[in-house]
Amino acid sequence: MICDGRIDLSSARLNDDMISQISNLYIVACGSAYNVGLTMQYMAEELSGITTRVELASEFRYRKINYQENSLVVIISQSGETADSLAALREAKKYGIRTLGIVNVVGSSIAREADHVLYTHAGPEISVATTKAYSTQLVVGYLLILQIALSRNDISVEEYTGLIEEIMMIPEKIGCILDSKEQIQCFANKLVNAYSMFFIGRNSDYATSLESSLKLKELSYIHSEAYPAGELKHGPISLIEEGTPVIGIMTQSELYEKTANNLIEVKSRGAYIAAITVFGKYNAGEIADFTFYIPNISPYFAGSLSVVPMQLLAYYISVAKGYDVDKPRNLAKSVTVE
Repeated sequence: MICDGRIDLSSARLNDDMISQISNLYIVACGSAYNVGLTMQYMAEELSGITTRVELASEFRYRKINYQENSLVVIISQSGETADSLAALREAKKYGIRTLGIVNVVGSSIAREADHVLYTHAGPEISVATTKAYSTQLVVGYLLILQIALSRNDISVEEYTGLIEEIMMIPEKIGCILDSKEQIQCFANKLVNAYSMFFIGRNSDYATSLESSLKLKELSYIHSEAYPAGELKHGPISLIEEGTPVIGIMTQSELYEKTANNLIEVKSRGAYIAAITVFGKYNAGEIADFTFYIPNISPYFAGSLSVVPMQLLAYYISVAKGYDVDKPRNLAKSVTVE
């Protein structure tokens, strides 16, 4: 997909003229793919200012959307067979809106029916709870948003090239996180008997919080919720009790202090605090009972790194509880019915 420093979208039958004309972006997905869409939304608004909406497929398909001219509907699905996402794609096509599928399975229904398709090439994923498919969806989402921003002249070639180089470093930096996985395992052992947990973050850190909470629910069966950090005072803070685990994801430098203040607020009410942040933000250790540092990277791509320790957290808690990590109860890899 990356050739000579440029993103090659020719396989998706997308060219710069088509991309530059996009005025509105609708990203439609379910579950983890929806959380990818939120990350894409924050990035699209920051880099290009393009009007972007992220919709749950199960809601989107039943709404009366007033589509704007030159809209693009992006459908994200690992299997390419997700019933609600496929129905949303067909609804958009009914109104003559251009569609693009981001899928893993070649020849799947969404891949066949969308006007354009980008394959994530994640390969088979045995676990029902997505991890590597999520990571590849994020990267393909980054590449798409970068190409939109470049084609619209919202970023320079130099900015574009620099960001591509950062994307290329993601695997190596994930490797650094995995080298420290014992820290997460130790932390997980302290949370095995937790009754309820909360994840908070701002901007794209909120999207990562949603995915982190979803993974914990799927694998460990512990009740968890994710909130934008600024929403704590609007109700959720009443649920904080002595020892309640609250995990703050804080990779966005401009919003770091605000989220840190939210952690201080819940700590004063007895919460057990964990912070996921980047190297250099060492005052997080003064706030949190547990701190995990990820390598520095552009804030646009931090979600690819910060989600890894949270995936490991869910994994280690599930193992400690004796659950089947690959096959959580009541879940299916591909949701093909409404």
